[in-house]
Amino acid sequence: MEKELLLMLPGPVPMPEQVRLAMSRQAINHRSTEFGAVYADCVRVLKTAFGTTNDLFVISGSGTAGMEAAVANFGRDKEIACIVNGKFGERLFKISQRYGRAHEIGSPWGTPVDLEALEGRLEQGAEIVTLVHNETSAGIKNPAEEIGKLAKKHDALFLMDAITSVGGDVVEADAWGADVVITGSQKCLAAPAGLAAVSVSNRAWERLCKNPPYYLDLAAYRKSASGKPMETPYTPAVPLFLALREACLILEEEGLAARIARHQKLAKATRAAAEAWGVSLFPKIDAKHEYSTTVTAFAYPDGIKDDVMRAIVKKLGILIAGGQDQLKGKIFRIGSMGAVSPPEILSTLAATQYALNKLGHKMKGDGVGAACEVLG
Repeated sequence: MEKELLLMLPGPVPMPEQVRLAMSRQAINHRSTEFGAVYADCVRVLKTAFGTTNDLFVISGSGTAGMEAAVANFGRDKEIACIVNGKFGERLFKISQRYGRAHEIGSPWGTPVDLEALEGRLEQGAEIVTLVHNETSAGIKNPAEEIGKLAKKHDALFLMDAITSVGGDVVEADAWGADVVITGSQKCLAAPAGLAAVSVSNRAWERLCKNPPYYLDLAAYRKSASGKPMETPYTPAVPLFLALREACLILEEEGLAARIARHQKLAKATRAAAEAWGVSLFPKIDAKHEYSTTVTAFAYPDGIKDDVMRAIVKKLGILIAGGQDQLKGKIFRIGSMGAVSPPEILSTLAATQYALNKLGHKMKGDGVGAACEVLG
């Protein structure tokens, strides 16, 4: 039997054994008190991770379903300012084009967002702002709190993709004024892919569109979740809910602050390795932006081919990510999210160091040793 690869990607990530086992049980009635309790556990823990007291629902669909639910329920026929500095900001822009009058506030991938251009668009009447908090395609974390203040100043709704930060980094939806926030199950939560969670503020409910989509109708999710037992309006992916509940209980047991600190330390160790190797980090940050806490994006040194390097790492049993779209062949990415700890990070850094050395990159120092100094 082929050995499982260690997934050191920006999602999906390795899942704890109890999360995997939760999916193997007999089916249960999704209109039962048992399922309602499962759903309630998920919502309770996720509200803490979102930093919200707002309504929160779990949708059977990937994070992109959550993105579309956010835009389709609140952005139809509206002026939408879409911040784009990576692939997923671009995805929100493309979704917004289907439902409203979308305006791209763009900057090169992995560079700071254009806050002046955003304010200009808001002054021209934009009613919605969309943002990817943690842009994993480029390894940059965007200033959600500042963007939330701009949206509030101009009385615009703030829709935030926190798919790769909820459960692994600080997310304060209420404090930041984020009216609609989205996450996905297979990222920092370390659950299977296929579920999205969406929180909705009272302010957003007041601006609900009159012609929502059928399956992604958030008002229908609110109505079903308000019953006893809690339900979803349509048949949920029950095994995924069971697994998500286990992942949420693991998060609760670890403690959100401790979990975030773990992610931060792993990312810091990974960046220390990059410095020791003499490999540049890809994103260009400033005082208002940060490197991602859940994935590190490296620019390839001259002469190193993406497919060759990642194949060497894969042969050692570890899967790391390359670049997407316009960044294909230009960067590689190492995830530090979910159920990972120092042994997984150090194994990945050792394999990457070996591959870079084998392909002729002249190291400045020992990246694994530098990471150990951070983790020790």
